[in-house]
Amino acid sequence: MNRIAKWSSVLALAACANVVMAAGAAGTWKTIDDETKQAKALVEISESASGELSGKIVKLFSKPEAVCDKCDGALKGKPVVGMTILSGLKKDGDVWTGGKILDPKSGTVYSAKAKLVDDGKKLELRGFVGVALLGRTQTWDRQ
Repeated sequence: MNRIAKWSSVLALAACANVVMAAGAAGTWKTIDDETKQAKALVEISESASGELSGKIVKLFSKPEAVCDKCDGALKGKPVVGMTILSGLKKDGDVWTGGKILDPKSGTVYSAKAKLVDDGKKLELRGFVGVALLGRTQTWDRQ
């Protein structure tokens, strides 16, 4: 491969990475089940005009008819597909903080923070109770 072709390839890859980073966290993300390590769901994250992130489940790979039996209030017994599980995340430097995430399996709502990694191809999302040290982190893959 000649020099010009090599540099063209490098510049094209850099441009793609910049487009992904500029898009922020908005988009569709595949979640992975902590126990089975299999694809669990697709979550569509959107950004409001004020810059706040929210995310809803748009597809379940297993049991697409699942309902949130353990959820409280208005979400109890509602279908998981279409449910908003991520809300209130606001940009703070290179991370989003101050949000909440719902685990439909347990019905528990956790505090949340997130950041893009791997040139925007992955989203590290941490759900926690109290201080951020007491929780778990999942890595979602951009689709």
